[in-house]
Amino acid sequence: QVQLVESGGGLVQAGGSLRLSCTVSGRIFSSYTMAWFRQPPGKEREFVASISWSLGNTYYADSVKGRFTISRDNAKNTVYLLMNSLKPEDTAVYYCAAQFQFARATLRAQYDSWGQGAQVSVSS
Repeated sequence: QVQLVESGGGLVQAGGSLRLSCTVSGRIFSSYTMAWFRQPPGKEREFVASISWSLGNTYYADSVKGRFTISRDNAKNTVYLLMNSLKPEDTAVYYCAAQFQFARATLRAQYDSWGQGAQVSVSS
């Protein structure tokens, strides 16, 4: 397993931008897929975006496509989520996650390593 630590959350006005970071430590396999999930208040945790560690293939939820960008810096063992054009409905706790079984995975149950979460609040 790996250890994941998120940073970069905060409060921003609608239309603004934030960048989340997830630093990964432990044994990292080239087949790892990293993802961001989020959990809005009173709702289930949902998939936001994922990226494969080796090839950098990316996938996005429809709700964030065109506004959010997931990327990684292998040298720094860090995954990023750049969030532009933020909306109040993007308010949530954002979690970084990792797994090495599936090249493409959007379900919470498919991920076995999780960070502690970072709060993102968007005011209208």
